[in-house]
Parts: sequence; C-alpha cells; structure tokens
Amino acid sequence: MNRIKVHDKWFKLYLTNKQIESAIEKVAQEINNDMANGEKPMILSVLTGSFMFMSSLVQKLSFTCDINFIKVSSYNGTQSTGNIKQVMGLIKPVKDRKVIIVEDIVDTGNTIEELEKILANEGAKEVKVCTMMFKPASYSKDIPIDYHAMSIPNDFIVGYGLDYDEEGRQYKDIYVLDPDQQEK
Repeated sequence: MNRIKVHDKWFKLYLTNKQIESAIEKVAQEINNDMANGEKPMILSVLTGSFMFMSSLVQKLSFTCDINFIKVSSYNGTQSTGNIKQVMGLIKPVKDRKVIIVEDIVDTGNTIEELEKILANEGAKEVKVCTMMFKPASYSKDIPIDYHAMSIPNDFIVGYGLDYDEEGRQYKDIYVLDPDQQEK
C-alpha cells in the first residue's frame, strides 16, 4: 500500500519491510559483535511500540539473552506530552544485570531518561540503548544511543509497531504523515 488512513490522518509509504529488516539485520550484527564474549544481557522491550522491532531483532541475535518488558507512555495523538507515565512495571528483576533497552523510536529522549532512572533505581549494572528509529534533530539528552537501526528526520510515522493514537501498529511497512491530507 502506498497510502493509508489512520483515524483522521493520511500517511504515505516511507520505508518498506525489506528496508526495515535490512536495517535491523545490521544493528543486530553490531550488538552481536559487542556481546560476543560478554555476560548474558537482558533485553528490555519498551511496550507497546517496540514489539515488532524487538521480535525481529532477537531472532537475529547470536547470543543467549533474557527478555523483559516495561510499558511507559508519553504521547497524545501525534505529539509527545513530555510527561512519562509508567503504565506497566518491569516483569523480571534487573538487579546486577546488563540491560539493553529496545525502543521503537527515540526522539526527545525523555523516555530513555526516565527508563535510565528506573533501571538505576532497580539496580541494573549497565544499560545500553537500542532503537529502531532515531531522530537526532529532536534528541536533547546526554544519554548515548548505543545502537540505532535508522536515523530519520523529525517526521511523524506509523507502522511496524509505531502508532497514532493506538492504531496503525500492524502494518509491516512504515508510513509518514502525508502533507497532502486530501483523500485521493
């Protein structure tokens, strides 16, 4: 599909599934290289947006890992509120563990900053950040983004786990908000 409608907004094709999977393969290889001789890390999937990315990513990892989940929220419609709410806490303890946060998208960094605090309070030994999409022009924090599959401009996107008001996650491709909001 070249164009989709989610709620009241039109989105046009931005990245195909083939492009997405190729980028995930590359970032998985980076992580594999870094974790080749280390301890078993915990992969922390940030729900709900990262579920498709995390699923694809862990299938490409060549080391043993534990999987954990947390749910936080900061969006209302197409805009970040700047307020991070923990909707669901950690499923498994992270004390004395190396944790790789897996995010769908990093823009301002507010969520990453909050997750770092949560993990520090829970006793994580080391934290790395991995994201499918990184918006460097929007990022305003000092926390390093250790791994990112793709860098993108500050555009609003849906698909491959990313949503607009909880819809649009199911698409295998990624779509960007179309400046032309007319039905065609």
